[in-house]
Amino acid sequence: MTNLALEHALAKADIDFMRAKVGDRYVLELLNEQGWQLGGENSGHILCLDKHSSGDGIIAALQVLHALRASNKTLAQLGAGVTLYPQVLINVTVKQQFDLGKNAALQAAVKSAETELDGSGRVLLRASGTEPKIRVMVEGSSHKQVQSLAEKIAEVVKKAAS
Repeated sequence: MTNLALEHALAKADIDFMRAKVGDRYVLELLNEQGWQLGGENSGHILCLDKHSSGDGIIAALQVLHALRASNKTLAQLGAGVTLYPQVLINVTVKQQFDLGKNAALQAAVKSAETELDGSGRVLLRASGTEPKIRVMVEGSSHKQVQSLAEKIAEVVKKAAS
């Protein structure tokens, strides 16, 4: 669920980036497959495999402090090149989980939203692994647009789940 702006900033700096499924274990699998050392989630679970084998907030914080000291810049200065895109997350409670990929109306709603975003945003639709909920996340350059699209998709999820 990493903000698309980070992906764009890394691409601009010619730094490889890949998305894993949500969850530390999937991030770890991808890091191991790619032979990479750094990955994480926007929740703050950061994996620094050259320092530790699991997400550790203290190690991540120490790495940030090390980067600040080495660069002799403030956190604001280092982050100045990244302007985060608006993200809207709507959690839709469902009585039971269902296969999101097999619901034609839901897939059509997602495709319509992606078409409207026209490459300037994205849609993430996933079942919660811990609650009876479907998570609808839309991000893009316009908060008004992503709010509207997320609400439309959430309505389709509600209908599909009933």
